[in-house]
Amino acid sequence: MSTIIPVPPQIRALLFDCDGTLIDTMPLHWQAWLETLHEFGVEVSQEFLYAYRGATVTDIVAAVSRATGKTIDVAAFVPRKQGRFRELLPGVREIALVADVARAHHGRLPMAIVSGGCRRNVIASLQATGLEQYFPVVLTSDDPFPGKPAPDLFLEAARRLGVAPERCQVFEDGDLGLDAARAAGMLATDVRGCIGG
Repeated sequence: MSTIIPVPPQIRALLFDCDGTLIDTMPLHWQAWLETLHEFGVEVSQEFLYAYRGATVTDIVAAVSRATGKTIDVAAFVPRKQGRFRELLPGVREIALVADVARAHHGRLPMAIVSGGCRRNVIASLQATGLEQYFPVVLTSDDPFPGKPAPDLFLEAARRLGVAPERCQVFEDGDLGLDAARAAGMLATDVRGCIGG
């Protein structure tokens, strides 16, 4: 099966971001963010949130608090935002050009999900699109590692897959994730040019 996004012959493992890379969840996340922030009496633009694409929810909440000068109760906010996202999830679609890469290499190269999202939402997104079968390793913000742009999650995925970092290719749609992949010594592939993001 040929794919538009190339995988060089030296690559021995594929690592995928989930939201906005593999699955078209970002519009749902933006909606959940804006609606939940509004409930908490905080208003920011989608463009503001976009700059934090790939960051953990707690890191984004901290950035919103700094920018607006309003303290947000993280313990109350996070479950409400994540729950609102799941309410919006039915009907979500894969990003075909990227999902096709996973399908083309299934059974040939080991693959992992490396996401700044919470495990429950990432798993729900993978299940909603039928893509969970391709990823024996799923790392998220619920794992005990610093979030992107730190390379730790990518390095742990490579370790679990048993592949040297320099033999891993990362598919990402956010600057934080691309920086993390490069810091890990991996081939960083920006899918935005391929999917029009």
